[in-house]
Amino acid sequence: MDGVASVPKLCLHLISSAIQRCRMSEDLCRLSVVLKRSPVSDPPILGISISDTGVGSCLEEFKDLRYSRDWASFEKWDGELSVTTTSICDREIHHYHLNLKESVPTNMLTELPSKPKNGAKFSGTEISLSTFERMDDLLAEITHFFRKMLILKIPNIAIELVIEHGDIRGSRYGNFIQANECNHLPSPMSNIECLKSGLEDFVCKHGNSLNEKCFSCFPNREHLKVGSGLACRAESQRSTGQVMEAVIIISESSEPPSPCFSASGPKTEVLCFYDFSPCAISQSSMNALISIDWKNYGLTLRSFVDQNGSALLEWEDLPTYAHIDIVLHCYHKQYPLLYFMHLVIDIAQEMTLTCLTK
Repeated sequence: MDGVASVPKLCLHLISSAIQRCRMSEDLCRLSVVLKRSPVSDPPILGISISDTGVGSCLEEFKDLRYSRDWASFEKWDGELSVTTTSICDREIHHYHLNLKESVPTNMLTELPSKPKNGAKFSGTEISLSTFERMDDLLAEITHFFRKMLILKIPNIAIELVIEHGDIRGSRYGNFIQANECNHLPSPMSNIECLKSGLEDFVCKHGNSLNEKCFSCFPNREHLKVGSGLACRAESQRSTGQVMEAVIIISESSEPPSPCFSASGPKTEVLCFYDFSPCAISQSSMNALISIDWKNYGLTLRSFVDQNGSALLEWEDLPTYAHIDIVLHCYHKQYPLLYFMHLVIDIAQEMTLTCLTK
């Protein structure tokens, strides 16, 4: 991260790091985000805790964090983080204080007294901070992020989002979200199979939204036509083993499924993930999508727009009750930009899109 432009951006970055630590673990992991509002101060202080039971944190992951010196961030957050972490082989639980406002990198991190584990075998990390950010705004950002995570259907991570109110002693409201809440996944499933299943669940939700289930949009999956593709390159001087996955679904019905479905119209929001976390679409991915000869598959791309990192594709001559959904997931290490574009285009050529044509 070049800079922490806002508290929500920082929180999503810290959640993404926690996801990576969970993925590195061979055990079922829990990722918990707790928001606790205290009305004692005016304005109320919001406490944020992001914890996981994955492998212990590597302090190197914090070295690229920088505090953005814009006034909005300055007024809402002091730039300080509290870090608690331990690995399975550690005998102690380590505590650190991180000050992102510190201009000297060597002075950013302060090691605090550690605590013994007394022979216990566990690993995990907790990062906490306090801010004057509005809870409703931050909650909306994190919930939307987690709902997108469900599309990946990562099998070994249970996600928990909890809201605590400090004004009533002992009060606690929990909103529990699990990465595999939609279906029990058969084991084992490849990443691309999980992605296909997750996008199908997403399409069958209310108006393609992330928050509501709607059985009137598509009560079953008979009207879904699915195409998927995967491309990967072995490690070499040119590439470092990156994998690119893509799934396309065309939803078709002979009659209006529901008013919420027709609201999406002939536009497709391209959902993008990088290293198992939601992300904005890259310019290389956008260029690759535009370069695909869609007419070869019976589709006509009318226009494309990049709206704050979200790609919107508009189609011509789609059937009245049809909609197209696309998801891209790139993970492992980075390719050169041009090579990445070719990777996406190669997927389109390999996908079974003949079943998706008109």
